[in-house]
Amino acid sequence: MPATSVRKLYRSRRVLLEDGLQEAGVLVGEEGRIDRILRGEELRALDDGTEVLDLGRLVIMPGLVDSHVHVNEPGRTEWEGYWSATRAAAAGGVTTIVDMPLNSIPPTTTKKNLDTKMISAKGKAHVDVAFWGGVVPGNHGELKAMVQAGVVGFKCFLCPSGVDEFPEVTKRDVEAALQELEGTGSVLAFHAECELDKDLVTETDNPNEYQTFLRSRPPDMEVAAIQFITQTCSKYSVRCHIVHLSAAETLPLVRAAKSSGANLTAETCYHYLTLNAEAIPDSAMQYKCCPPVRGLQNRDRLWAALASGELDMVVSDHSPCTPDLKRGHFLSAWGGISSLQFGLALFWTEARKRGFSIADVSRFLSHNPARLCGLKGVKGQLKEGLDADLVVWDPDSTFRVEADNIQHKHKITPYLGMQLDGRVVYTILRGRTIFHDGKFAPAMGQLVRPCTSR
Repeated sequence: MPATSVRKLYRSRRVLLEDGLQEAGVLVGEEGRIDRILRGEELRALDDGTEVLDLGRLVIMPGLVDSHVHVNEPGRTEWEGYWSATRAAAAGGVTTIVDMPLNSIPPTTTKKNLDTKMISAKGKAHVDVAFWGGVVPGNHGELKAMVQAGVVGFKCFLCPSGVDEFPEVTKRDVEAALQELEGTGSVLAFHAECELDKDLVTETDNPNEYQTFLRSRPPDMEVAAIQFITQTCSKYSVRCHIVHLSAAETLPLVRAAKSSGANLTAETCYHYLTLNAEAIPDSAMQYKCCPPVRGLQNRDRLWAALASGELDMVVSDHSPCTPDLKRGHFLSAWGGISSLQFGLALFWTEARKRGFSIADVSRFLSHNPARLCGLKGVKGQLKEGLDADLVVWDPDSTFRVEADNIQHKHKITPYLGMQLDGRVVYTILRGRTIFHDGKFAPAMGQLVRPCTSR
C-alpha cells in the first residue's frame, strides 16, 4: 500500500535545509518519500493535484531519530510497550526509535529472540522501529545472523545491567564479539561503567540521600570503562559507540581516541544536559539513572563537548518501569528516566540559551543518530529520495509537562511540572500525519533495518 494517495506539499517560511532555515516546500510523492525540495517560483507552479499545507512560520525539519529507547516488550510490557512508547515518540516529533536489546524477555541476543521482538512490535507502532542486538557471554556465534536479520548494531554492559537475563561481558567476550563483527559494517555500543575494586558506600551512608547514590557510581567507573573501550577498539576495524556518557572526566579520552583516528562515537542524554545533582531532592527516585546525573559544572562541560564535536548525539535512554520499582531508596530503586516524549523540548530549552541553532538540534537529535544506526540513506535529513519523516514545531512556544499529556505508560518523570520551550504541532511519517495537536492517527509505523551502505 502506498504511503500517500496524492502528492503533498509541506511549506513554511522556516524549513531546515542543508544551508539553514529557508522559505521552502517539501514535496512528498505517492510512496511517502521526498520527491523534491521546492523554493522560489517552484512553490507557486504546482500541479492542481498537489495537496498543500502552508505552515506559516512553524519550523519544518527532519523527524527525530532516538537511537536509545527501552520498550521492554515482550516480557516486561507492564513497564512499557510498543503502543505507548511509540505514541510518546510521535507526540515528541520522533519518527524512528531504535529499541534496546534488554529489559524485554527474551532479550535480543539471538536471531530467534529478535524474531520474537519483531513479531511483538508489528501492528502496534505509531513510528518506525529498528532494533539493537545484544552481546552477552557466549553468544558471539549469533551476531552475524542478527546482522543479516537487520539489527542496527549491538550493545553490551561492562558492569551488571540490572536484569539477570542480560549479564555483563568480560574483556574476552568483547574481543570475541569484535572479531565476529569485523567486515560486517555493524557497530558495538558499550554501557561504559566498570565496577571498582573498593567499597564506594558504607553502612553509615544514608541511602535516601542523592549524594550517597553519586558516591556509589563515581566518574572513575566511566573513566575505567572508556579507557578499556578505546584501547580495545583500536585493535579492530569495527565501529564503536559509547552510550549515555555522563562524566566529563572521560572527555579527554574520547577526544584523544578520535584524534588518533579511532572509529568511535559517543552520545549523552537529555537528563545529563538538563538536570543537575545540586537540585535533586533526597528520596526522589524519579531522578535515579545509571550513570547518574552529576553536578552543574559537569553539565556545562557536556554542553561544551557537544559544541566541540567530542559528543556526537543526544538521545533519551528512555528507561521506564512500574511505579513500585521506583519506591525504596537510591541504592535499591530501579535506575531509569522516562523522557522519550520531551527530548526535543528539553534539548531546545537549554540549547537556545547556549547559542545552539535549530540546525544543531537536527544534527544531534536526527542526522547523527540516523548515521550511527545505518539509516542515513532513508532518515535524518530533508533530501530527495529519503523518507518524508518530518517534525513541525514552534520553537518560540512554551508548554508545561503535565501528567494528562504524558503518553508513555507510567507518568513517573523528573520533568513533571517543568516549563519547556518548543511545542510539537505535527509529526509526519512517510508523508502522513501521525500526530497533530494532541491527536493520533492509527498505528502505521514500520520495522526498519540499516541500509546496505553505512
